[in-house]
Amino acid sequence: MNKYVVTEQAVINAPVGRVWDVVSRTDRYAEWVAGAIEVTDHHGVATVGRTYAERNRTLGPLKTDSVWTVREIEPFKRRVDTGIGFAPLQDVTNVFEFRPIQSEDGREVTEMLYQVEYTIGLGPLGVLLNGIQEPGMRAAMRTSMTHLDRLLRSESSTTAR
Repeated sequence: MNKYVVTEQAVINAPVGRVWDVVSRTDRYAEWVAGAIEVTDHHGVATVGRTYAERNRTLGPLKTDSVWTVREIEPFKRRVDTGIGFAPLQDVTNVFEFRPIQSEDGREVTEMLYQVEYTIGLGPLGVLLNGIQEPGMRAAMRTSMTHLDRLLRSESSTTAR
């Protein structure tokens, strides 16, 4: 088995508390996670040991059903979930980490790290498959963080009225 770790980072233009409010809601993933078509089963606020399910886009027109288990929560700092349903990816782990930073104009914003760890079997074929899928995964992770940023800004502008 070959193990892979894919990491992307972004600055989300909202305080950590606002980011955490959305990311900790398993029912809201389809609103910002690029590959999530819909959340088909959820428990609301992420709770260690609980599961949630999604319908996801994979490569091209392919879709899959995934089930995620919340494994670790450190409020406002870190969340770790493991997922199944992404063959040929196995042992899939999502890690979200958050750190408050100051923007150039002095506002609190959030540095977000989005990491996916997984294995692929299949020997040399697995290495080839990863070379095909990893760029798309990276792009989806960046897109997800952009969607999260836009969602938080749109909710901010709605509540500011």
